[in-house]
Amino acid sequence: MDNITVKIINRSHHALPQYSTPQSAGMDVRAYLPEGPVELLPGQRALIPTGLHIELPEGYECQVRPRSGLAFKHGITIVNAPGTIDADYRGEIGVLLMNCGQEPFTINDGERIAQLVVARYSHVEWNSTESISESARGEGGFGHTGVK
Repeated sequence: MDNITVKIINRSHHALPQYSTPQSAGMDVRAYLPEGPVELLPGQRALIPTGLHIELPEGYECQVRPRSGLAFKHGITIVNAPGTIDADYRGEIGVLLMNCGQEPFTINDGERIAQLVVARYSHVEWNSTESISESARGEGGFGHTGVK
C-alpha cells in the first residue's frame, strides 16, 4: 500500500472523503446539494455534485465507484462505473448516479453516494504485429468456462 498526498479543494460543508476502515480501498464521498434533495425515479440518472476539486500526482487516477449498500438495497449505481478522474482534470467531481431499482430514491445533501479509489496507472506503447502467442484459454470469451 502506497501513501500519497493529493491536493483538494472542498467547496462543500461536508467532511473530506474518508476511509471507513483501516484497510478500505475506497473513500466515501458525499453529495453536495445546497439547492435541496434530488429524486431519482426508476431508470432516471443525474449528475450529483460533490463540491470537491482535486490535483492528482502524475501517474495516478481517481476511480469513482458505486457504493455496494446503495446498489444492493436501492438499485443505485454509477452509470459509467468506474468513472475515471484523470490527473490533469481540475473541475468539480461529479457522480453520475442511476436508479436501476423499482422505487424512487431521494439523494440528500451530505449522503454518501460513491467511493473514490486512487490508483497508479501505466501508459501503453502498442507494438503492432501479425501474431500473438498462444495461451491455454485461447479465444474463449464470454461464458466459455460455463456456469459451475
